[in-house]
Amino acid sequence: MKIENVIDNIGNRFATVVVAARRARQINSYFIGLGSHEGKNIPPQINSLSRKPLTIAMEEIAQGLVEAQHQEPPPAI
Repeated sequence: MKIENVIDNIGNRFATVVVAARRARQINSYFIGLGSHEGKNIPPQINSLSRKPLTIAMEEIAQGLVEAQHQEPPPAI
């Protein structure tokens, strides 16, 4: 996996870091809560040899399984 593939799927480096960090937190929460059966967290969408949440998140982004959500900034008051 090349980092360029990940950045190209999101658009820019800053957005890639934000999206990857958020997804890694979701994956980490999923692994932590495996025994609780809460069902709040989305499991990893790929089979990866890595057990590191950030690596798994980057692989998901590279394969196009995770996208950035563009939000409009709140109006200035």
